[in-house]
Amino acid sequence: MSENCNQSCSSCSEDCAERKEQKTDFSEKLHEMSSVKKVIGVVSGKGGVGKSLVTSMLAVTMNRMGYHTAILDADVTGPSIPKAFGIKEKAKGSEFGLFPVKTKTGIDIMSVNLLLENDTDPVVWRGPIIAGTVKQFWTDVIWSDVDFMFIDMPPGTGDVPLTVFQSIAVDGIIVVTSPQELVSMIVSKAVKMAEMMNIPIIGLVENMSYFKCPDSGKDYQIFGESHIEEIAEKHNLKVLAKLPIDPKISAACDKGMIELFDGNWFEPVAKILEKMEEN
Repeated sequence: MSENCNQSCSSCSEDCAERKEQKTDFSEKLHEMSSVKKVIGVVSGKGGVGKSLVTSMLAVTMNRMGYHTAILDADVTGPSIPKAFGIKEKAKGSEFGLFPVKTKTGIDIMSVNLLLENDTDPVVWRGPIIAGTVKQFWTDVIWSDVDFMFIDMPPGTGDVPLTVFQSIAVDGIIVVTSPQELVSMIVSKAVKMAEMMNIPIIGLVENMSYFKCPDSGKDYQIFGESHIEEIAEKHNLKVLAKLPIDPKISAACDKGMIELFDGNWFEPVAKILEKMEEN
């Protein structure tokens, strides 16, 4: 029990022996016809740091290594995963459930944009409806023999991240950041939320870390000095990868060809995920 305990167990996240009430179980069961071995959440403290890009490239990397991968796009109001993979068709269903759409190389995708009539239709829903949709992507979609599922989370520490952490059996998260000091502060919030929810943090990925000049080969830190090492040390975490600013990456996403982009930045991450799969 904490020294500052006020006996208000309902508003406390501590898991002490003196709790006067049982914690409510919000976990949701996977569809009975589904099989998912490992679930990895990709999170960020704020938007615009490349979380969807990292999610896509992680799925592509593990897929190239022979694993069956999937992406659950939990960013309901800002879905960008289908665009990165060039998916035009819509998800279909049957009496048993909803089926994800397969990409060119066999990655399973489920996103709200695969259910909307038009990709540009806005999702003007309140928080509980959005959170419920994300849960249905877990419970009502038939995920067949998935080795690694990557969940592309919306930014921040609100309804959807909380719903995912409480409802879905997440095996670990990867936190995406960029070099600015402001972002570093916000990333600490995401890290602390995961720690509060007892979700293992696999490590940090820094996007837009540097720009390599094609003429001189010299690296330039466009967004200033990186602070990722400081955050990693503060929270005793690993720095998994540092992605450069590369116009070719943006072009691949815009053209829906992220599966064809060749980059080896996530090979160290892949080795860590492989070890998780063995356990």
